[in-house]
Amino acid sequence: MSLNVYTQMYIRIRRYDMKTISFTDFRKKASNFISEVEHGETLVLLRRGKPIAEIIPFTDNSGNTPSWKRQSTPLQIKGSDLSSAILEERESER
Repeated sequence: MSLNVYTQMYIRIRRYDMKTISFTDFRKKASNFISEVEHGETLVLLRRGKPIAEIIPFTDNSGNTPSWKRQSTPLQIKGSDLSSAILEERESER
């Protein structure tokens, strides 16, 4: 199997911590490879010598929730709230 220059560089850079496998091998031995991933191995899936997927172990990222999804503390401003100010202004205009 001949690999293009980009793929060869990618594999050399990442080889120390990842295992590269062909798509055909993955289909034939998927159960074995999934077991390896369960034990912490990271796999790079190649199709025709090009990386198409990276299979990594699942991690529970509940502590890494993006800030826009986290519940925040309500903003507190000294003085009256905006809705009260608007209601007071409307009543004074009557």
